[in-house]
Amino acid sequence: MYIIIISVLGITMITAAFTAIYARKLVTSIIAAGVIGLFASIIYLLLAAPDVAMTEAAIGSALTTVVFLYALNKIYRFNEGEKND
Repeated sequence: MYIIIISVLGITMITAAFTAIYARKLVTSIIAAGVIGLFASIIYLLLAAPDVAMTEAAIGSALTTVVFLYALNKIYRFNEGEKND
């Protein structure tokens, strides 16, 4: 049963990876990369590695996504400031 769940999550991670690479919008790429980290943490949990799963969920999925979105927001605001000057 775990093999099927892990396989589905793995295929979904590969799909999200292609989405992150080929998406036209940066926000879509950042969210897809966060989804990869979230599914990786679920796989780690199913493989009985809860410490690695918690670290991946906290750092790889949540913190990295938030930092990338924050940086992207700062870049957009900086570019808007240049257009108005």
